[in-house]
Amino acid sequence: MVSDTSLRRASTTSLTEGVDATAPGTDEIRIWDTEVKGFVLRVFPNGRKSYGVKYRIGSRQRWLTIGEHGDPWTAEEARDRAKAAIRSAEDGIDPQGIKEERRRAVTVDQLIEIYLVEGRAAKPDKKESFWGFDASCLRRHVSPLIGRQPAAELVHSDIERLQADIKAGKTAQTVKTKKRGVARVAGGDVIAGGVVRSLSAMMNWAVREGILKINPCSGVKTIRPPKRERYLNGDEIRRLFQTADEMVEEGALAAPFAAAIRLLAFTGARRSEVLELRWSDVDLERARIVLPRYRSKTGEKTIPLTVAACDLIRAQPRLNDFVFPGRGAKGPLVGMSHRWEVVRERAGLPDLRIHDLRHTFASLEVANGASLFLVGKALGHTQATTTERYAHLADDPVRAVAEAVSQSILGEKA
Repeated sequence: MVSDTSLRRASTTSLTEGVDATAPGTDEIRIWDTEVKGFVLRVFPNGRKSYGVKYRIGSRQRWLTIGEHGDPWTAEEARDRAKAAIRSAEDGIDPQGIKEERRRAVTVDQLIEIYLVEGRAAKPDKKESFWGFDASCLRRHVSPLIGRQPAAELVHSDIERLQADIKAGKTAQTVKTKKRGVARVAGGDVIAGGVVRSLSAMMNWAVREGILKINPCSGVKTIRPPKRERYLNGDEIRRLFQTADEMVEEGALAAPFAAAIRLLAFTGARRSEVLELRWSDVDLERARIVLPRYRSKTGEKTIPLTVAACDLIRAQPRLNDFVFPGRGAKGPLVGMSHRWEVVRERAGLPDLRIHDLRHTFASLEVANGASLFLVGKALGHTQATTTERYAHLADDPVRAVAEAVSQSILGEKA
């Protein structure tokens, strides 16, 4: 059922206030504007509020959905859009027809480029490195496979086939990036699932902007490889550090790379948080790093620093804004992935990932008796379930306590 009513107001300011104050009911509520005939606010039982306008083209009655209340559509902006649509209809131009034609015409390639430029406004807190990942996924994997297809014609099976092809390595290639640089585009489970998730985010944005009616990725089961758990023991950590130091002495590795590896191990921070660390983020007096909201995956974050970590940071030369500067005059350290592969191979740790340093930090905290709550705080987790993956690591301390109790019961020396 649909409940119809009217929203009367003395000014445009009270119009917005009226929209914000309107509570949802058990059925859809339609609030018709008393100033612009045909302009309506639809309030759904789940609380969603959407603007639309009803108009005529000749003898046909047409409906145009403007968008949802909130960013970017305020009540005033939506009303202006409704007025423009009505004027177009009076001139014989069908706004809904143009919208439908736009949906049919835009290709996936065109949508990718529109999204990578215009989509940033809808996600102001999204880090630039994540936009870079999306751009790589969409341009290097999606575009070669379905780039020429009309975006509105995509269905579930197209997305499932895309994921399977990427997994099989059909988009794998070596791309020349600079004068001497290359980018190796790989396939496999991890990248296939990541590409579909990036594509789905783009499609959701397109639906929100009225470019598409539905997200063809919705309901597609993305590949999520099993989570790996690799923890370094003390000997392996020392071997890793020693190898990096030896390579620095030989001139095979720049000193900032070795220092960054150490700081990753000392703090459990994410790779981007360390490599993009600025001097302005560091508070050595209070022994901490304070990352602003836009710099961390989980929002504003404080990372405590040990004495060793503080000493390491103090030892870095202040060449630019970054604690670990790159070769350029302004930028941060780049190229860690390639250097990491060389260091780990030489250290005899071929299966080790950079992110495993973060896991190792957490495992050592748990082994030393830290609660999962404190481990989560140290790692910057916003949800307790994220930290629960380390719960089993507390078995050894718990077993030690149980063993001590059993020995006391038996009258043995603990």
